[in-house]
Amino acid sequence: MERRLERFVEGAVGRFFRGGVRPVEIGHRIAREMADSRSVGVRGQSVVANVFEVVLATSDLERFAEVEDSLVRELSDAARETARDEGWEFMGPVGITFSGTDSLRGGQITVHARMKESDGASGVLHLGSGQQVVLGEFRVTLGRLSECTVTFDDTNVSREHAEIRPDGDGFVLTDLGSTNGTAVNDEGVTQRRLENGDRIVFGGTTSIEFRAG
Repeated sequence: MERRLERFVEGAVGRFFRGGVRPVEIGHRIAREMADSRSVGVRGQSVVANVFEVVLATSDLERFAEVEDSLVRELSDAARETARDEGWEFMGPVGITFSGTDSLRGGQITVHARMKESDGASGVLHLGSGQQVVLGEFRVTLGRLSECTVTFDDTNVSREHAEIRPDGDGFVLTDLGSTNGTAVNDEGVTQRRLENGDRIVFGGTTSIEFRAG
């Protein structure tokens, strides 16, 4: 999480966070709320909060208003990574919102967390390890890079191999110019709308399953 969020603030974006609250601090607070919210799901799995309201001092919120959308994406990806590393699951897609208050001083953070089931298009990726990745409103990347939402330890898989994006009431898989290709149900694809039960293979060796709903 720290590496992902520190890279995010490098370069031009970094000026929005100088002298105030930093993304890595917000990320740690979200991770703490996830851990504190752990509950046991119907299958015995660890389920954690997936919706977070981050409350900041008004001055901090105003300072990075121009990059709020990018920050939300980075924090959401970091939350998914943390859940994957810890073996936690979400009831629905990750949602992060920001609000400001004059009752907090600069640098102070409050995070309100809760569990929320999906109320729109939803899907789940079932990995070979037994882990599950809930799909929602954000882009999911798959590949060998640690920055990918789903990371595979397979040299036949490209560094950033493919992506899955929400599309209306479903999801679309796109190969990102990978070396060894992507297949759905044994058919090579460059782009494909996913259907329930589709078996996706990356690089000819790593497979996952998509389930809708």
